[in-house]
Amino acid sequence: MKTIDEIDRIIKDEMAVMVYFSAPTCNVCHALKPKLMEAIDANFDKFVIVDVDVSLSQDVAAHFGVFSIPTILIFLDGKEFFRKSRNMSVDEVIREIKRPYEIMVS
Repeated sequence: MKTIDEIDRIIKDEMAVMVYFSAPTCNVCHALKPKLMEAIDANFDKFVIVDVDVSLSQDVAAHFGVFSIPTILIFLDGKEFFRKSRNMSVDEVIREIKRPYEIMVS
């Protein structure tokens, strides 16, 4: 379980970060997570993934303004680039971040 300071440091230090907010009681979260992780790994070799269980880290969720799950936040070069909650497809997420990510790593 990471603290707000630890997550903020990762976002600052790493080029590309995805923060995935979920909870053990969220069935959609559990169905989406493995597909999303696989797609991120397959498409983006420099991504760091941080997993946040909102049932254990409500302060972290509040700090990032996350009020529904699943929610993903994508940070590129230390800045929030993309935020998606609840209804999302893996393809949509990959499509949104592919071009800016490729520009950053080229």
